[in-house]
Amino acid sequence: MNIRKYTYFDFILFFSVVLLAVIGISFIYSSGINSEGILVSNEYLKQILWAVTGVALMLAMTLIDYRRYADRTFLIYLVTLALLVYTRIFGRYVNGAKSWLGIGDLGIQPSEFAKLVYILFLAYYLDRSQNAKSQLERFLRAAAIMAAPVLLVLSQPDLGTASVYIPIFIAMCFVAGVPVRYLALVLLGGGLTLVFTVLPLWETNIAQARIPAILILTSTRFTLIALLALGMVAVLALIGYSLSKARYYYWIAYATGIVAGALAMSVAASHVLKDYQIMRLIVFLDPNVDPLGSGWNIIQSITAIGSGGPFGVGFLKGTQSHYRFLPQQSTDFIFSILSEEWGFLGGLAVFALYSSIVFRGVVILRKTENGFGSLIATGVTSMFFFHFIVNIGMVMGTMPITGIPLLFLSYGGSSLWTAMLAVGLLMSVNIRRLDH
Repeated sequence: MNIRKYTYFDFILFFSVVLLAVIGISFIYSSGINSEGILVSNEYLKQILWAVTGVALMLAMTLIDYRRYADRTFLIYLVTLALLVYTRIFGRYVNGAKSWLGIGDLGIQPSEFAKLVYILFLAYYLDRSQNAKSQLERFLRAAAIMAAPVLLVLSQPDLGTASVYIPIFIAMCFVAGVPVRYLALVLLGGGLTLVFTVLPLWETNIAQARIPAILILTSTRFTLIALLALGMVAVLALIGYSLSKARYYYWIAYATGIVAGALAMSVAASHVLKDYQIMRLIVFLDPNVDPLGSGWNIIQSITAIGSGGPFGVGFLKGTQSHYRFLPQQSTDFIFSILSEEWGFLGGLAVFALYSSIVFRGVVILRKTENGFGSLIATGVTSMFFFHFIVNIGMVMGTMPITGIPLLFLSYGGSSLWTAMLAVGLLMSVNIRRLDH
């Protein structure tokens, strides 16, 4: 063992994670106290156990050379996909998603751990395909690696967890040198799909007026006409490009292809999304559409954050959580409790700790000389960043409610262990950053 390598142990990253876990346990404890000051939940005890074992797993992962996983990633990936299929068939429902395996109160969420396996295998493939002759083929194979777990998780259905895979894919492919025009297919196509899915809901529930242009999205006849027209334009543009090699023909086909794909996927989404998921999109646009139903969480969360002021009402003195105004307050809305009791400064402290984790991740991916390790660091860092941005945006009402936890703070063993293992993987890369 080369002891000198361990001088690269990242203490800033380690203590940021531990401090966030301690803060999380504190506010999970607070969320378990009712309006009479009585503790009615033992979730904080379970979180302590998961945090202690999670730190042990993190340190163990740090000591293991991450390069040992390289040649085994495909096999681990296949086993993980099989586990996701098994979960879809034999798993149990929790919060509307068939995403858990376990006996009694003991259970794990395989889709959480699958994110790490996905990062490892995608990093392996992108690193080994650096010199591929066709970047389009390379992109399509990488997209297939992403699509398999995403579709399985969506089938549970767990829209929030499935959405995490996409920014990881974009960040890792970008660092790996995949052309931006291919990544824009995913980014722009996904954005347009969301817009096309939301517009009919906005017309019906918020605008409450018939808008002729939206018939393209709501009428099967008009949708088919639009898809046929876009398809013909794309084909003609491709023919023009093959004959003249004029670049504007290429970009016409590119743009119409994105719009046609987004339109088709929005139709599929409107049939696949459950009623509660559709209502989440509606109340994101306007929570007051259903203030006592689907909009309740956002309204109460914003109220909690606003009532905290600059310094908070004091630890264990929050009313929104203790009077049970906030559903899922120990998981998805843990930041709302923290902001009410610790105020803006408490929220700023959490921002600072998360920023230090993301900053250290960026430093590690830039300083690592091994391509596989650099891509792993990219995937882990982008996962943390996306979880943080989406969860904070969700509790502030600037993003739809997707059920994405705030890693290290939210209650839950699977998400906490996944986050701890991810940090261990990141530190394993950092310790060996000069190794090729």
